[in-house]
Order: sequence, then structure tokens, then C-alpha cells
Amino acid sequence: MIRQALVEATQLLAPVTDTSRLDAELLMAHALGISCQDLLLKHLDDPTPEAFGLFLNRRLAHEPIAYITGTRAFWTIELQVGPGALIPRPDSETLIEAAIEHFDERAPARILDLGTGPGTLLLAALDQWPQATGLGIDASEAALGYARANAERLGMAHRAEFRLGDWTDGLAEPFDLILANPPYIGTHEQLPAEVREHEPASALFAGPDGLDDYRRILPALTDLLAPGGAAVLEIGWTQAKAVSALALQHGLLPAVHSDLGGRPRVILLT
Repeated sequence: MIRQALVEATQLLAPVTDTSRLDAELLMAHALGISCQDLLLKHLDDPTPEAFGLFLNRRLAHEPIAYITGTRAFWTIELQVGPGALIPRPDSETLIEAAIEHFDERAPARILDLGTGPGTLLLAALDQWPQATGLGIDASEAALGYARANAERLGMAHRAEFRLGDWTDGLAEPFDLILANPPYIGTHEQLPAEVREHEPASALFAGPDGLDDYRRILPALTDLLAPGGAAVLEIGWTQAKAVSALALQHGLLPAVHSDLGGRPRVILLT
């Protein structure tokens, strides 16, 4: 019975994750091909599907939930994700919130997403501003495959272009909004097994101090920002002073925004 299977799975998952009950429910709903809400309201007394055991074993081996289910909700959209693409995090929604605050009643017409991954920030921004168009750049063909598929599924393929690229290299047009969630983990920092062993290292690590990619991105921003525009970059919570100092060196005015946990998470540059 599903009810008992969830209890047992929650106990097994407790050493692996802080959200063991939620993880068990997500895996069960995925095994049934239904929503968590339907699972809890209608199916707790049903037989346990065979696929649940397979999914549970993958989670017990520290595989991320998003890679098992193939989806992750972000802002107002749901994205397809998988190996080779960084999994969207709730903290990254702070970038969209900061951009909305900056533009207020205005709307950016042209948006750039550097290191777009599965299209996370660009597609969330295009959903927020339906008249905008955008360009997503990534160095990973695997990630771009997810991004293009997500744009198609969300009905945004005519508004979102995705290109293989190396940060800002080759870009010349002005953008009203530039979004980026670059790698910012120091190469010697410790990460949970599900991140370290499964997500792409190229999307996580950026030199000994985690700042290598900011040093490459920031010098190019002044030439790419349209008048009245803003660049919004995610940072590690200890990096606000260092990234702000780099921004000032390149003539950019930084403003720090905190995530839901109250930690510095975003630098907005004008």
C-alpha cells in the first residue's frame, strides 16, 4: 500500500536528505504519473507501483530528485532538466525579483541570459514579460538541448534563441536586462554528494576563490547594457563585497539583494 511505502521510504531517505517525506511523495507521484496533490488526496490506499522502488534506489544513491523526475518548477514555469544541466534552485528566483523591482512598471524588451543551462532565467523572464525576446548563451550543448526543448514546450521558441558560446564572446548588441548565474564555488569547497557527483562541474566551480567567471563577465557588461538597463548576477552568499568591488572597478554601480533566507544572493548592476 502506498501509505505504508511512503512511511518506510521517508525513514530510509532521512540520512540522505532533509526533505525525506517530500522526496518520497515526489518519487511516488512520478511513479504513478500524477501530481503530489492527487497522490495525497486520492491514492494513498492504492498498491505501490513497481517503479517506485527503482526511483527510491536512485535517490538513496544521492541522485537529485530533479534528474529522476526530469522536471523542476522555477518561478512561474516548469522546466525539463537532466544530466548535463544545472538544476534550478529557488534562491535563483531572487534574480527575477530583483529585475522586476528595477524595471518597476517598465518592461525589458531584449534579455540576455549568460550560462542559461536549461533556459532557467531567460524563460522565467520571458514568461514575466510577454513582449520581450531573449538570447541564452551556454558552453554546453547538453544544457542547450534542454533549453530549446523547454522553450518549445512553453510556447516561447519564437521569442527565445539559444547559442553555444563562451560568456560574452562575440556579442555586440545592447540588452535591457542581462541575467547570469555563473559558477561561483571555489574549487576546494565541499558540496553535498548529490551536487558533486551528479551536476556538471563546469556549472559549479570557478577557480580557488570562486570568482574566475565574474572576472571575465563584468568587464564586458558596460558595452552590452542598453541605457536604463541592468545586469543581475547570482553570487555565493560570502561574495557580495568581492563582486561589488570588481563591478566598481569596471564602472558599474552594484546593489545587493538577499534571498528568502536573508543571505546576499544577487548583485544588480547599473
